Amino acid sequence: MEQTILATDLDGTFLGGSPAQRAALYDWIARHRARIVLIFVSGRGQDFMRQLANELPVRPDHLIGDVGTSVAVGPAYAPLPAVERWLDARWPADAGAQIDRVMRRHPNLRPQSVVSGRRRSYDYEDPAHALQACGDVQRLGFDTLLSDGRFFDVLPRGVQKGPTLLRTLAALGLPARRTLVAGDTLNDLSMFQTGLAGVAVANREAALDAAIRNSNNVYRSPHPGAAGVLDALRRFHQPGDANGFIAGHRLSQATV
Repeated sequence: MEQTILATDLDGTFLGGSPAQRAALYDWIARHRARIVLIFVSGRGQDFMRQLANELPVRPDHLIGDVGTSVAVGPAYAPLPAVERWLDARWPADAGAQIDRVMRRHPNLRPQSVVSGRRRSYDYEDPAHALQACGDVQRLGFDTLLSDGRFFDVLPRGVQKGPTLLRTLAALGLPARRTLVAGDTLNDLSMFQTGLAGVAVANREAALDAAIRNSNNVYRSPHPGAAGVLDALRRFHQPGDANGFIAGHRLSQATV
């Protein structure tokens, strides 16, 4: 049987659901570990994910953090040169200073206390304030991402979880057709937009649900968090033919 690559968001997804649901997912991965490549794809920083990797019963093979602006691969979680060069080219040395100057005009957006990677991140309460800031930041040549109704990220142009995942898969020689992505908020949308097989777990953000309404590559699981990931992973990993191929993937609403 071929390997399956699971590229999963953390909060609300791989770490979501009840303790029993998380245990069931982690146990399934452990039992199939030789054929599973596990990639964490998160808005969390590398330090958090490395610590988590040491605490969970299953250890990820690779880490994509900071909303796609940092990558660490292999047992030592080392930088991936091809992806590092791509990221650095889109984040000039003075990027942070440029963004800080502009964001001082928007005091209603509060800088997050811990930010790593090539990004700036803020919390907001009023969407109108966030949208005003978007225009100013985008004129500098950076992208903005609003998610979960409260998070505002400033990212290198063209960089998010999805594009970084595709470049990481290519650099590592991992097959896109055997990759399943999983998420629950708008900062996971770019993973679903890659065309890779995907699962949006039941506790997904309403705005994400609307955004993927016509995405035939995305399975909308009726189960939350880790249970939703396992629901899709079992279907995707099975050998042979199954009902409901979507773009060549063994995953479909028809198999529910």
